[in-house]
Amino acid sequence: SILLKSRRSCGKSLGEQLLSSPTLLWLGPRLGLDTHTAMELLCLIGAALSLAATLVEALRDSVVFFCLWALYLSMYQVGQVFLYFQWDNLLLETGFLCILVAPLTLIRGSRGVRAHDRVTFWLIRWLLFRLMFASGVVKLTSRCPTWWGLTALTYHYETQCIPTPLAWFALQLPVWWHKFSVVGTFIIEIAAPLLFFSPLRRLRLGAFYLQVLLQVLIILTGNYNFFNLLTLALCLSLLDDQHVHFWLRKADKISNNAFTFHQFNQFLKTVTIPSIWIGVLSLTWEMVTAMFRCVCVCVRDYVSFSVLFWGTLQWTVFAAATVAMFTISLVPFSYIEFDSHARLWPGVRQAYDMVDRYQLVNSYGLFRRMTGVSGRPEVVIEGSNDGVSWTEIEFMYKPGNLSAAPAVLTPHQPRLDWQMWFAALGDQTQAPWFTSLIYSLLQGKRDVIELIQTDVSQYPFYQQPPTYLRAHRYRYWFTEPKADGSYPKRWWRRVYDEEFYPKVHLGSTFLESMLNQHGLKDKSPPRRMPNTTVAQAVRWVRSQVRGVPTHILIWTLIASSVTLCLLQGLQNRNKHTERTPLTYMAAGNDHTDNVPDDSSDHCGKSDEQQAAKGEEEEKKEDGQDSEDEVEEGGGEEKEDTVDDEED
Repeated sequence: SILLKSRRSCGKSLGEQLLSSPTLLWLGPRLGLDTHTAMELLCLIGAALSLAATLVEALRDSVVFFCLWALYLSMYQVGQVFLYFQWDNLLLETGFLCILVAPLTLIRGSRGVRAHDRVTFWLIRWLLFRLMFASGVVKLTSRCPTWWGLTALTYHYETQCIPTPLAWFALQLPVWWHKFSVVGTFIIEIAAPLLFFSPLRRLRLGAFYLQVLLQVLIILTGNYNFFNLLTLALCLSLLDDQHVHFWLRKADKISNNAFTFHQFNQFLKTVTIPSIWIGVLSLTWEMVTAMFRCVCVCVRDYVSFSVLFWGTLQWTVFAAATVAMFTISLVPFSYIEFDSHARLWPGVRQAYDMVDRYQLVNSYGLFRRMTGVSGRPEVVIEGSNDGVSWTEIEFMYKPGNLSAAPAVLTPHQPRLDWQMWFAALGDQTQAPWFTSLIYSLLQGKRDVIELIQTDVSQYPFYQQPPTYLRAHRYRYWFTEPKADGSYPKRWWRRVYDEEFYPKVHLGSTFLESMLNQHGLKDKSPPRRMPNTTVAQAVRWVRSQVRGVPTHILIWTLIASSVTLCLLQGLQNRNKHTERTPLTYMAAGNDHTDNVPDDSSDHCGKSDEQQAAKGEEEEKKEDGQDSEDEVEEGGGEEKEDTVDDEED
């Protein structure tokens, strides 16, 4: 709110405001909404639109994806450190690519295959390559001794932000297994991505299953919200129609380093530019084959010149957009190697600077350095009413209580718990928001308390705000099995480290100085609660879900969506099953009735048989569309081989 008020005071027009900071929250005052209510409204619209697109196929459209991208970008612009995670950037970039990939059903009225689909879809594969390759490279370019010594995973499971219960068991595995896992991680993140663009289908499928293996293991041992699920969705770009059909049919039927940092750096200099050229060649091939397919289909079907012109125009526009996205993505991708980045054409960097505010392309590189080698740091906030007896304030998800089991909450990301983990890695002066948190807890603000405990009755000072607050830093470790092999009663052990935030109370000199230093005190007069219809509707929805833990709410929505999708699938299958016997019956009548002049027999078989025949022809065309991806003798089904020979 303070950020938007300061920008609003500049007297800029709405267009200038949107250009300086592209967020739909600028429309809040024009709708009679305060910033808080406007943010909740954008979240509700985004959630409702996503749920509708999941259930209704016609809404999986470029226009809908543009709305979702604009909504999330609006929140990203004002979220500051609470939304500046790499997966937020990844979600924005993926969302923008969905605008190019998804069909224009709402405008065009058809979901048919377009000539440029393979070209724009290639950008998904390129994004996956940049994400995984950079994530592996930065682990070695950081010179972190744990990654170079292959010991990173001996610390990772207990020092990651919010581990799962399986992380405790994973930490108990022998050291040689952890080292072997680190080597496997390097292979999956550095070597395997180079196979994403291989013309050999089996190599791409092998790279796909390696990526899936890594992401599933991460999900089982750590809570990284939607990031791993989004990465798995990107991995689907490595599959072809034939392998997807193969899945569906099956579902229907049932310590020493081998090289130095200097050597790795030389390898990186050698491979960065060639990897870009691999991308150029792969994209060029997709563009040429897509255009060739368009011409062949038009010639085969004897389409008119206007249809041919329209298809060529679409191919040109989307191919140009794909080339533009690929070009500007070279800037963040080349960050992994300085010399390669310096060799980029200056015009490419200028184009990237022009669109940087929209988060269209981003740089990636997860787990650059392993933190918590000497124990994971955790900040524990304590409150008191007399300044003598202190009570720890326990968060819902982050480690605190030594006996509390790690949570499982994917795909939810508790933003405050994550920021507490980052704050513990440094000094409190590096996290200005922490002072705002302390100030809000001293005031007893319910909205802030619900971020710590959704059920406010679990908050130790829910009846009366604490008079004093302070924070200490501890070092946490997972406990170990007992000598007899039995499991301990506690999940964690800890030792005291140091004071993180001194004892403060409302009006204390230190607290006031920190608030003034970071500009956290809102000096504007309090605004009246808006009473517009939209504001009242948002408050009603908020009251209905208040007290429900966020991860349970998300799981409920996902489970409801999956259930409805399954019911739709069963309904469609029942319709298909009912239609099939009628088709066979009509065919049987044609063979048994040997009356060639009887026109009623021909009329009787026209509806069902033509429908079944149309479905068979569509399946054959699908097989022909993916035949260039099939290696000789490598198909899962015999029918696909026949299609290849016919083509």
